[in-house]
Amino acid sequence: MSKKTNDNNSSKKEAAQPTSRRKFLKNSALTAGAAAAGVSLFNIKTAKAQTTTWKIQTSWPGGIGLKIFEDWCNSIIEKTGGELAFEPYGAKAVVGDFQLFDAVKNGVLQGMNPFTIYWAGRMPASVFLTSYPLGLRNPSEWDVFYYSLGGLELARELFAKQDMFYVGPVHHGANIIHSKVPIRSIEDFKGRKMRVPGGMVAQLFAKAGAKTTLLPGSEIFPALDKGTIDVADYVGPAVNYDLGFHQVTDFISAGPPGFLSIYQPVDLMDLTVGMDAWNALSDSMKQFVEMETHVYSDMHHAKIQAADQKAWEKFEEAGTIVTRLSQDDVAAFTRLAVPLWYEWANKSEGAARAFKIQLDYMMSGSLGYVTPEMVKGQKLKYDV
Repeated sequence: MSKKTNDNNSSKKEAAQPTSRRKFLKNSALTAGAAAAGVSLFNIKTAKAQTTTWKIQTSWPGGIGLKIFEDWCNSIIEKTGGELAFEPYGAKAVVGDFQLFDAVKNGVLQGMNPFTIYWAGRMPASVFLTSYPLGLRNPSEWDVFYYSLGGLELARELFAKQDMFYVGPVHHGANIIHSKVPIRSIEDFKGRKMRVPGGMVAQLFAKAGAKTTLLPGSEIFPALDKGTIDVADYVGPAVNYDLGFHQVTDFISAGPPGFLSIYQPVDLMDLTVGMDAWNALSDSMKQFVEMETHVYSDMHHAKIQAADQKAWEKFEEAGTIVTRLSQDDVAAFTRLAVPLWYEWANKSEGAARAFKIQLDYMMSGSLGYVTPEMVKGQKLKYDV
């Protein structure tokens, strides 16, 4: 082979190398950029020819919560290269809020995004899979419970018995109380007709003297408007303003500064799907859905908190007055709440297991919300 030929080959190799490096760096940058922007390049080249579509209904009846949910669902088909699509439905679009459990279990829907507390009557442990009175108080504490202390595995075990797969929790924020009359202390709840989400929350306010009733979020405005109720718990400022609560109430009741809601400080939702729908996915797609749900939870929480800041200003402009409970009221509600913790924990082994994890965490040096004196005389009947 001549020297000229060797020189030509060397030149070709040298010319190709920068191009290859540029291509590699470009692809790496695209991948990194997509990850930073929350965009998935998942499985695009190996996507199925036919799209699997899940019908998923949320408990959000409107406002920023529904918009965030719909935007997220509509992003899935592109992120999976057409392999999986989420078809979003708002509250009551297919079934009523309290029928979601059976709709997913029976395959009418492939998935649901409900307020987990709605299942307290049929699955006692669900009380401890979401915020409850004077319990864990910050989103980070719930993440520790779910992702480090065994809460996620326990939730999946419990829902599997109902032929469903619990994908993961979804944060949104604290709940607040709207009322037609000012509520400045625990005494002011006495005799009030109050909407609550059920479970332990309903019992707490009943013990405080309120006449409680269970209603889904979509029915709160008309009930307040007609005077069927004069006090209503629901989610945070942004969603509640969009639902028009400022038009039918004059007051918002909150906890002391830094403790916006003493009864549901971190009202968790979740994504739960039917077991058949879940098992039909590939292992890699299952992993994607799990990771995407965690991302959705973070995004959902942050966007709602941002909207809440603007909503407080709107309530003020509408003339809504914010009243706050005192630390003495917190102590009084705590005395009512602690026996209820144990009452619900003793309803099932699953409930006891979830509560015991949280109790140990709340009594630890990390939190210290609960002292031995507070739970003196209380016992769990299950050996967990």
